[in-house]
Amino acid sequence: MQSLQAKAAEWSGVDSADAFAIDETNLFQKLGLQAFINLSTNFYTRVYDDEQEWFRSIFANSKKEDAIQNQYEFFVQRMGGPNLFSQRRGHPALIARHRPFPVTHEAAERWLHHMQQALDTTPDIDAESKVKMMNFFRHTAFFLVAGDELKKRQNPAQ
Repeated sequence: MQSLQAKAAEWSGVDSADAFAIDETNLFQKLGLQAFINLSTNFYTRVYDDEQEWFRSIFANSKKEDAIQNQYEFFVQRMGGPNLFSQRRGHPALIARHRPFPVTHEAAERWLHHMQQALDTTPDIDAESKVKMMNFFRHTAFFLVAGDELKKRQNPAQ
């Protein structure tokens, strides 16, 4: 099977170099903690208000406040800041943490739709950082889809 990173690049349309351009600049130092909190709050407000029940149901067993905190702490950690997520929850292990959820192509696109809107309406993030972040998010969303596909191949009964 093709590597998960290769599948993510193929399905997302974002090659690894563009996806990991977030590592060229310390976005945490550039943007600060509040920008990540604002982005995650903006994003999850959209997710929890989504008009499509199938999508909202993915998040039904988690509290909005917890989802916001988990996301901004992961983003801060991944984009050059302190290891907030790992200190509180352990290694991010994205595929394992998303294993209980239906991480389909459709769900990834819906997630990305909300993230693009959240980025577009979070004024404390500059345009260049938004592009880098969206490339990373798009690639990572499809990395998770590839992980879900692998899970289905390993456990066909699920």
